[in-house]
Amino acid sequence: MKNYQLGEFEEIVILTVGILNNSAYSVAIKEEIESRLARTVSMGALHTALKRLEDKGYLKSFAGEATEERAGRPKRYFEITALGKKAMQYAKSSRDQLWQAIPKTVLQTNKLTIVN
Repeated sequence: MKNYQLGEFEEIVILTVGILNNSAYSVAIKEEIESRLARTVSMGALHTALKRLEDKGYLKSFAGEATEERAGRPKRYFEITALGKKAMQYAKSSRDQLWQAIPKTVLQTNKLTIVN
């Protein structure tokens, strides 16, 4: 189903929004991805992915409370929509099917013995 296509980074972002649940705003998403995947994330790339996911209807955002520490600006929180949940299920199902199709011998690692 082409309607549910997610790019790799989009998939990581939407999964992270799910992990953070009610606390998913851009800085928290960035920090969660970086800590879980040991991967550097630029705010520009993250904002682009969040916008794309919103445009596709997979995420929706809403403004939180304005705070003094943010000069009166509210945090923008993200949550997964019903369509986003379907996209996530499709991505997981697709990956599971591919993993299951790999012959076990392909994934085996052979222990090499080094002889001096």
